[in-house]
Amino acid sequence: MTASQLVLGVKLRDDARFDNFHGDRNTGAAQRLESVCQQPHDMPVVVLCGDADTGKSHLLQAVCHLGEKQGRAAVCISIAELEPFGPDALSGLETHEIVCLDDVDRIAGQRVWEEAIFHLYNRILDRGGLLLVSLADLPASLPFELPDLISRFSHGLVIQLGIYRDEDRLTILRARAEKRGLVMADDVASYIMRRAPRRLGDLLGILDILDENSLQAQRRLTIPFVKTVMGW
Repeated sequence: MTASQLVLGVKLRDDARFDNFHGDRNTGAAQRLESVCQQPHDMPVVVLCGDADTGKSHLLQAVCHLGEKQGRAAVCISIAELEPFGPDALSGLETHEIVCLDDVDRIAGQRVWEEAIFHLYNRILDRGGLLLVSLADLPASLPFELPDLISRFSHGLVIQLGIYRDEDRLTILRARAEKRGLVMADDVASYIMRRAPRRLGDLLGILDILDENSLQAQRRLTIPFVKTVMGW
């Protein structure tokens, strides 16, 4: 199966945009990335580095939303989605002006995949496009085997993201709740923050559960209601 067949099923999240990327910790990085995408790019690759909980996927999708708003063909897809189909799934992605590949560190040490991404990079470069990838760490700190790929990534624009602090996680939680039309009082937000796992993804997963149960029960968010739903 080729990428041109695969990407038909890839849908951008409506809530993954630059204007709703909250949390002070990585605001500067997001602004820098948005600025790069607003101007003619002078380098073919941008590398987002950071922990799994730093908003990399959100930013890659935000880039695609912005690109589409500018009338540029864009695609964002995770390596995890492509892995079952093998490296040939990358074929054809270069037809997009903006190509975002999430979780590229998953294939570090797999020579065939590394070569496929390197060749994709060259095809994108030849067409004057832009490649954005996300990695768990700096390119040279990951177990990539292909020196040319490490070199290309390292000499691109590398943007590092930091792990969110508690105040950032609280800001993001309340902003996402407000977007859903959920009223979250200070005491409820504080209670959730004390009980929830520290990973932002887990915290937002809890918000999904509370939103669904609040709608079904036609109840507002209170501490007793949250306790009942979450079994805390």
